[in-house]
Amino acid sequence: MEKRAGRQYRCSAWRRRNLPILFLFFFFFFLVFSGAASAAGNGKTHARRINPGRNSSRSNSGFGVQLVRRGDPQRVTIDNGIVAVTFSSPDGDVIGIKYKGIDNVLETLNDDDNRGYWDVVWSKPGDQRGPFDKLRATDFRVVMQDDEQIEVSFTKKWEPSDATVPLNIDKRYILRRGSSGIYMYAVLERLEGWPDVDMDQIRVVFKLQQKLFHFMAISDDRQRVMPLAKDRITGRPLAYPEAVLLTHPSNPEFRGEVDDKYQYSCEDKDNKVHGWISEEPAVGFWMITPSDEFRVGGPIKQDLTSHVGPIVLNMFTSTHYTGKDLNTAYRNGEPWKKVLGPVFVYLNSGDTSTLWRDAKEQMHTEVKSWPYEFVNSEDYPAAHQRGSVVGQLILRDRYINERLMYAGSAYVGLAIPGDVGSWQRDAKGYQFWTQADRKGRFFIDNIRVGTYNLYAWVPGIMGDYKYSVNITIQPGSKMDLGMLVYDPPRNGPTLWEIGIPDRTAAEFHVPEAYPTLMNKLYTNHPTDRSAGNNTFRATTWRINFDLPTVDKSKGDYTFQLALASAAEAEKQVRFNDLNAPEPLFSTGLIGKDNAIARHGIHGLYWLYSISVPNNQLVDGRNSIYLTQTRTHGAFYGVMYDYIRLEGPRGT
Repeated sequence: MEKRAGRQYRCSAWRRRNLPILFLFFFFFFLVFSGAASAAGNGKTHARRINPGRNSSRSNSGFGVQLVRRGDPQRVTIDNGIVAVTFSSPDGDVIGIKYKGIDNVLETLNDDDNRGYWDVVWSKPGDQRGPFDKLRATDFRVVMQDDEQIEVSFTKKWEPSDATVPLNIDKRYILRRGSSGIYMYAVLERLEGWPDVDMDQIRVVFKLQQKLFHFMAISDDRQRVMPLAKDRITGRPLAYPEAVLLTHPSNPEFRGEVDDKYQYSCEDKDNKVHGWISEEPAVGFWMITPSDEFRVGGPIKQDLTSHVGPIVLNMFTSTHYTGKDLNTAYRNGEPWKKVLGPVFVYLNSGDTSTLWRDAKEQMHTEVKSWPYEFVNSEDYPAAHQRGSVVGQLILRDRYINERLMYAGSAYVGLAIPGDVGSWQRDAKGYQFWTQADRKGRFFIDNIRVGTYNLYAWVPGIMGDYKYSVNITIQPGSKMDLGMLVYDPPRNGPTLWEIGIPDRTAAEFHVPEAYPTLMNKLYTNHPTDRSAGNNTFRATTWRINFDLPTVDKSKGDYTFQLALASAAEAEKQVRFNDLNAPEPLFSTGLIGKDNAIARHGIHGLYWLYSISVPNNQLVDGRNSIYLTQTRTHGAFYGVMYDYIRLEGPRGT
């Protein structure tokens, strides 16, 4: 016993004398090991970091992010203890998302490549609508990995022998510690000299468990329990195949309703979050889009969101509500490169009544965090690598007010250089938009490096504005444009006007839907349409107005015609003689936006300033005849935005 006690004492004494040395040794070892691990995880990529607390309310801080391979070389999983996402490798499809005890929120009855995927609709010039290319990758790599974050990449280099869309593909996915969801983006590239191609649609698709997700939410006033996918199969397709009359639905309450995915479309400026809710267990699946910079066609471009399936979409490019007037054609070996995203697939749980509100709160968090600082791609610039533009837009129209006026609530944006209003047809570049305050003051930040034109339009004012000088953004640049003056289209005083110049047909008559062709979600919404009885003929609107005396001393009158939509239409204008062999003016065949068929209240904007010789008018009662001449089908026609007759200049 004495010997043991002595040994213990000597051991304790040794520890007391050498404890500081041991502490320094282990501290030094920890620093060296951590540095080596960090370097190994990052490889040649230097990660940019922010405080990983964005989802701290749902964080599992004790669980670092892990990359797992479970014996199957064609599958790889990244897991942060909250969500576990499994990919096909090297294809790069999302084949599983595990969350809150649900082994897979995606539809397991579908094949692996039909659950969560990217795709492109493309064609060669002159061909009809081409195939869906699911952008399958050929190589997988880990971009960066540590306990805080994993970013993985699925890539493919296009070869001339390939039968796929001519693109280099890099699909990226990011999972972060404590994050209740996964970030995703793609870098798509065409090299100079590659074959001509049309790319009409680029999107992300998620197909959820049909037995779980039955409630869909698009906005505060557009949410409901939805029909099932099989209800559409047993229903009766209408004039457009997307529209189906539900004749034998699983839920009898849906009998007699029409389901059409275009009923759930949304303008991009409002399309920040949408998705589905499962009641048991109470789980939400949401698509959050924190920025519109990578979208096409400007802030009021409409597109699909979620729809029966249950399906969740993110539409990066499409010709919906624009048709081929949107420039999706790449010709003469034109090079192109664009980063689409990142977007955030967010999952939440709790009381079903709170899931939508929580998803909106998360959306606001993501919007405030843009641009993300944790993305590891040289093609995605951080905030300090971007620039900003500030200024004030002023209106000058002496026929409204002798003084200059504020362009309150104007939409002001940067897009690639082009003609006035060309931004609504652009699908290739980045766009950056904001809405001015009541005094026309605007601030656009986080603009990518490049050369742009500044465009604007003002609700309540006809026409488009374009700043005359190109704007070049450099990293960190802060450009103050000062006061910009917009002179809207105007040749003379307003004699009369119809409508409000807001680029929609909202204040014009829209026929009520047939009682047998309705969606109860839209019973009180004035934007639904019905097709008629399949008998088509040219239609004419007549505008009667009194003009006490025709002023023949100061030149021509002006007829301003603004259209909110056109689909395979021709609008002819005649004054005081419906049967005149030649119209005073014709638009010619215009438009492919299909907004009438797709429940839209607008498509692309068209503006015509038509000179009216004074000999076309008479003292007293006059009539203007507006004839839509094309009669190929029920869905061809125009929507009016605004109509105005102006007197001669100087009167």
